[in-house]
Amino acid sequence: MSRLLTLHDPEAARRYYESGVWTGDTFYTLMAGHAAVRPDAWAARDGARRLTWGQLKRWVDAVAADMAASGLREGERVSLWMSNRLEALVAFLACSRNGYVCNPSLHRNYTVEEILGLVERIRASALFIEEGYGADAHDVFGPLASSERVRKVYRLPAGHDTGTDMPGIGAPVGKGPAPLANPDKVTYLAFTSGTTGAPKGVMHSDNTLLANCRDLVADWHHNSETILLTLSPLSHHIAWVAVGQAMIAGMELVVDDPPPGRSKLDWVIETGATYVMGVPTHAMDMLAEQKARGIATLGSVNLFYMAGSPIPPATAEAFLVQGVRPQNIYGMSENSSHQYTHPTDDADTVCSTCGTGGKAYRIRIYDQENPDIEVGTGVVGQIGGMGGCLMLGYFDNQAATEDSFNAAGDFLSGDLGMLDERGNLHVVGRLKDMIIRGGHNIFPAKIEDLAIKHPGVAKAAAFPVPDERLGERVCLSVLATGEGAPPPGDLLRHLFDLGLSKYDMPEFFLEMPEFPLTASGKILKRELAEWAKTGRIKPTPVRFVEPK
Repeated sequence: MSRLLTLHDPEAARRYYESGVWTGDTFYTLMAGHAAVRPDAWAARDGARRLTWGQLKRWVDAVAADMAASGLREGERVSLWMSNRLEALVAFLACSRNGYVCNPSLHRNYTVEEILGLVERIRASALFIEEGYGADAHDVFGPLASSERVRKVYRLPAGHDTGTDMPGIGAPVGKGPAPLANPDKVTYLAFTSGTTGAPKGVMHSDNTLLANCRDLVADWHHNSETILLTLSPLSHHIAWVAVGQAMIAGMELVVDDPPPGRSKLDWVIETGATYVMGVPTHAMDMLAEQKARGIATLGSVNLFYMAGSPIPPATAEAFLVQGVRPQNIYGMSENSSHQYTHPTDDADTVCSTCGTGGKAYRIRIYDQENPDIEVGTGVVGQIGGMGGCLMLGYFDNQAATEDSFNAAGDFLSGDLGMLDERGNLHVVGRLKDMIIRGGHNIFPAKIEDLAIKHPGVAKAAAFPVPDERLGERVCLSVLATGEGAPPPGDLLRHLFDLGLSKYDMPEFFLEMPEFPLTASGKILKRELAEWAKTGRIKPTPVRFVEPK
């Protein structure tokens, strides 16, 4: 019996089971099933180790037995703070086996103080921590050792040595409890990596996390021959969508851990990855490295998943040219990668929309000012939705959970989009990203997508600059390609030629050596806006002159 307050509803659960959106599988039982049928097939790989399904199961069982021997009880939280290494996958699967709640979303850019605050918030009972990891050099182990709540701390050396605290590969399996075969238990607790506000703790069961993964595997016809490489770190939700797909299809999972001296592109080619998952920043960086090194193809890759922010159409088109199918994705930690394009979609649909998604989630569009009013096809509004891949609520945060739904019971994303006549979702941007210039709504995503089409622009971010008279004006910041950023006037003309209204034109320009990023690779536009306010960066005023 769960001691966590969740949104789990027996009547909704019955419908999800009847429709096949939910099943009786957990992450652990799926893994154990592959180990029973294909024990010698490859299951998982990092920069130094490659495991078969049989080896993976034995390691998971050994760690699960050790955790149980430490006194951990069902429903207690287990936090992970480590790099992209197989120990994170093993710890997560052990939690699924024993009924613990795994919290894998402690990012590398967190300080020790932040980590201690987050694990205190969720009352973590056990932690897996890599030595020297994080944004500062302060001691994390001392404070945890003095905690009355923490029962076990697994101290992992940096690199690929498991150390002595955590059972290693091939360790004997101690006597532990029988696997908990309850796919509706809370098994995952992730802090949001959004670009506004304090992180919230998103709760998922095995079923809510696997529901979207089942759709992706079925609709894209993945199987045990697929080799999936996640460029997103194991502290980010996208990586666990990758894990879910790997467990369902029995594909080999490769984490972003290139051996020393090798780049991400090298790692993709070396591992024989056929399916790569990441964010548009990863895709743009990969394309730039290909161009710089004169590498024509991405090895064996035939599918590239891109989520976390809108895909610039130019990026999608560049992959299509070399025979790689872009998978245009929209979702959140709260509802996974629920909206996605399909293999049968045409190039325009793939490049400009996030498709129709799968049966685990259905979306509706609501009025920007009144989220209880649904709007029609072709109208921009807030994206809402409901389905079997939706979270079970925010941990210990009734107010945030309650405020996330409208009167119809749909979860409100805080993102703006519209549905076209074929049911494809067009994502316009964040509701809070919208720039309001003298009462006129300007959507940064459109400006950014057009800017990246210029050969001199590698990445772009549009953000608001305060203005006494108009409230806000648009600043366009860019990261140049090797060809060098275009002069501001040329870039504004480029935007106009590609269809940007003169009323949406940037009025400030800034070339950046690099962008501030979230741990998941999203550009932190709120940081840019704050830096402009404080004078840390100094955007240059620019003025568009309409050609005669």
